[in-house]
Parts: sequence; C-alpha cells; structure tokens
Amino acid sequence: MFGSGKSAKHREIGPAELKALLDQGEALVIDVREPGEFAAEHIAGAVNLPLSSFDPARLPAADGKTVILQCAGGKRSGMALDRCAKAQAAIDTHLAGGLGAWKSAGLPVERG
Repeated sequence: MFGSGKSAKHREIGPAELKALLDQGEALVIDVREPGEFAAEHIAGAVNLPLSSFDPARLPAADGKTVILQCAGGKRSGMALDRCAKAQAAIDTHLAGGLGAWKSAGLPVERG
C-alpha cells in the first residue's frame, strides 16, 4: 500500500533462478558489497557498486537484461533497492540470501 511507510516491494529470486538467467545472458548482477568483499569473492560477471556510495543513476546500462542486486546476505541489496525506488529506477529485484545463499547452493564464485 502506498503511504503506509513501508519499503517498496522487493522481488527476490533464488540462486538457481539467478544462475539460469545468467546462463541465458538475461541478467546483470550488481554487487553492492564493499570493494574488499568483492575482491575476496563474487559472482562471475558481477559489477561492484558499493552501497556506501550507491547511486541508482550510476548503474550501468542493462541492455535489456534484468538487473539483479546482490550483497552478502540480502540486507544491503534491499537497502539499495529502496534507493532505486526513491529514484524511480526500474530495478526491483535482488538475490534472496545474497552471496551466502549462492555459495550454499554450490554455485561458483570468482576471486580477485
């Protein structure tokens, strides 16, 4: 409901759904963790835009792909989605459980 003071509705997808989208070339992952966390491990192809300086206007062109925000556990990506909603950016999806859920599902990460 509008005006209730609640956050915008966030759409969550799970690791398997994100992996399928990535395999089909239909997703752009934006990792909102800090640069040190990103360097330690990240989803292949993810773009690092840390929450500490996150600005929806700086998101790269998605070229028709679905933009999926991701962090370590889902909290920071939810906060970034709130910023997108305030900026009226058409981004409403994040990875439920973040990178932790991705790794728990046995999916690969890159380092460096």
